[in-house]
Amino acid sequence: MKKNSSPRIFTVSARGKNPQKPIFSYLREHYGNLALNQIESVFGFGERSTLYGGRFFQKAELTDRDVRQLNNAGIGFRIPFTNHFADWEEYQENRVLIAKYHHELNSVICTNDDLAEWIRTDFPKFKSIEASVIKNINNPHKIKKALKIYTCVVLPMTCNDDLSFLNSIINKTQIRLFANGGCAYTCPSKICYRSQSKLNKFKGGEFQCSQPLKKRELIGMVNFDLEPLLDMGFTKFKLLRSRPGDMTGY
Repeated sequence: MKKNSSPRIFTVSARGKNPQKPIFSYLREHYGNLALNQIESVFGFGERSTLYGGRFFQKAELTDRDVRQLNNAGIGFRIPFTNHFADWEEYQENRVLIAKYHHELNSVICTNDDLAEWIRTDFPKFKSIEASVIKNINNPHKIKKALKIYTCVVLPMTCNDDLSFLNSIINKTQIRLFANGGCAYTCPSKICYRSQSKLNKFKGGEFQCSQPLKKRELIGMVNFDLEPLLDMGFTKFKLLRSRPGDMTGY
């Protein structure tokens, strides 16, 4: 059977990237099977911010030079402002940082709806304001509600298994699906996200996980078959970087 030739674009992970490694060397090493014109954006940490979520900030993964080179190549920086918690004062404190990356190729991922609305209003040049997978948007009602605020919605990995649900989605061009999955694919309760949000306020806290480390690491990475998804009309995908041994993306 002939492979689907529909265009597909990816946002790829820079999680764990050494900031000393040039961005295009990193992309060749970890995503060498993708043509550059298939990479829409790269997501990871820039300079420190209390608005980050998803993972604990330890150091910048994408340097100013990396972001500049990506933009020069027509690739965006997808900024994970996915902290559960954000108030107006904190947003004001981060405005200089947000303005630094305010570019028509770059995009922002949010979990907090207020933060998403503030950024969308004050920084209109961003290519996209995406609803994070952390929001667990997994039914038509949630999608419809999210698209009143966000320009794109990232669905949980488990949605890839429900082809009937995916086929029923009307706004497929505003949906991003996972191309592969790590520990979140089988996680019974994603308590890590909220704990990471607290850690990224840099005021203490501790990492929490609902699965024992040994069990989590044995799961490994799962590569999803994109052909049925492309046939339905989905074109936006999120691609994680596996660790040595094809272990979980966490």
